[in-house]
Amino acid sequence: MMNVAFFAMGAFSDMKRSVCISGILVLGICFCFLCRYFGDKTTCSVSSQNTEEEEPPKVALTFDDGPNREYTPKLLDGLKERNIQASFFLMGKNIEGNEKLVQRIQEEGHLIGNHTYNHVCLNQISDRQAKEEIEKTSNKIYEITGEYPVFIRPPFGEWKKDLELSVPMFPVFWDVDTLDWKSKNVSQVLRIVDRQVHEDSIILMHDGYETSVKAAFEIIDRLSAEGYEFVTVDRLLIL
Repeated sequence: MMNVAFFAMGAFSDMKRSVCISGILVLGICFCFLCRYFGDKTTCSVSSQNTEEEEPPKVALTFDDGPNREYTPKLLDGLKERNIQASFFLMGKNIEGNEKLVQRIQEEGHLIGNHTYNHVCLNQISDRQAKEEIEKTSNKIYEITGEYPVFIRPPFGEWKKDLELSVPMFPVFWDVDTLDWKSKNVSQVLRIVDRQVHEDSIILMHDGYETSVKAAFEIIDRLSAEGYEFVTVDRLLIL
């Protein structure tokens, strides 16, 4: 009887070992299958991600003090030819008599901003005067385009503290100052841009000089060849 019991226990023990071994084998096979399946999926996913094109670095060309009756049309012609959108910060006093130019700037997809009426240093005048300078220009732009500008380029980069509380606009500054108004030299402008430009740069220029127009086209052609994409400033700012 004892022999039968030991035999039964031995048989039961062997059966348990067989079941365990079989279970381990099944788990092993399943594990290999899953690894291979999901491993392939991961590889495919990474591969497809690698094939996606990276977004090109962006820069914004901005032009102050316009519109200029002589040079702004030439600038717009070149921008249109190159399919480039820029940002124009207009002086109120220069809008008068150039309404069609302002309309053309809007129609060709460029951003229009405010540059005060008389190019004043905002932090050296009263709040009331600053507000008048800005609102008078914004109203001029609205009369032509049907839209109030959202962005303002403070002359000399001087923004009056807390002015945005009474004038709901976003001040736009720059990180590449070409000094085109000062040098009136294409080569010098290009050297400044070559040294200072980087991704998300806002480049300051003016559309009142022939050399500035020529330099702008050179900048566009060079940076485009380097892979840069030109956008309006609103695309570089967090809104």
